[in-house]
Amino acid sequence: MSLLNKTYAFSYRNYIFAKRNFFAFMEILFWPIVSLLSIGIMGSFLKLDGDALAFILTGAITAGVVQVAQLDVSYSLLYDIWSKSIKHTFMAPVSQFDYIIGSWIIGVLRGAIVFAMLGVFAMWAFHFRLAGAVPTLIFACGIFLSALVIGMLVCLLIMLYGQRVEVTAWSLSTLLMLVSGIYYPVSFLPKPFALLAAAIPLTHFLEYYRSFYGYTPVFSNSLLTGFTLSAAYVFLLFWLLGFAFEKARKSGMILRLSE
Repeated sequence: MSLLNKTYAFSYRNYIFAKRNFFAFMEILFWPIVSLLSIGIMGSFLKLDGDALAFILTGAITAGVVQVAQLDVSYSLLYDIWSKSIKHTFMAPVSQFDYIIGSWIIGVLRGAIVFAMLGVFAMWAFHFRLAGAVPTLIFACGIFLSALVIGMLVCLLIMLYGQRVEVTAWSLSTLLMLVSGIYYPVSFLPKPFALLAAAIPLTHFLEYYRSFYGYTPVFSNSLLTGFTLSAAYVFLLFWLLGFAFEKARKSGMILRLSE
């Protein structure tokens, strides 16, 4: 019960920040729609057929959801850094699990809203069809796990290098999506980048979902590989975050981030 209460506390904190932040509202409603609209219009201009258009619209929806969901996890530390209160947070009996999972829960809720909104908009504007309830639910779970991994990686970098790497909260997800074949099969990438794509869970979740539109996955066992990689990264990153926190505490990084 204590663990649930601490996790809920961080979820509630992120909810309050999101509710009071106009730009957080814009992240949900404005930018994902603009991105989907621009990609959809480009596909219509190029006269892409139904499955080819579905391929790039799937990427546009994924990009919007991942960016929104991972930001809550990335902000779990940045909120405290911006308010100069990170040392007070870690004086409380909380762990990396509490602030990561608590923040991720709000990210999942916001991401689910964005996913539903973009899916409905794509169906209305571009006659896009979802691949079915079960595949879509599995795909959404994969997206949210990928967002968790990206957000944890951002937190790890911030804990190691301080506020000067906060730009990764907005740029890292874009770079990883670029490699994971967000708008094209990873087979089109140069071989070194294709090998890197195989290590990114989002690559496999995209390939799984796009198989319902007639595209053969480049890598085999997409779902098994995606969920296995996600679980391995989450466990590894929790361990690394604990190590980075101890290093930051001993080096005085926590105090410097609170000044």
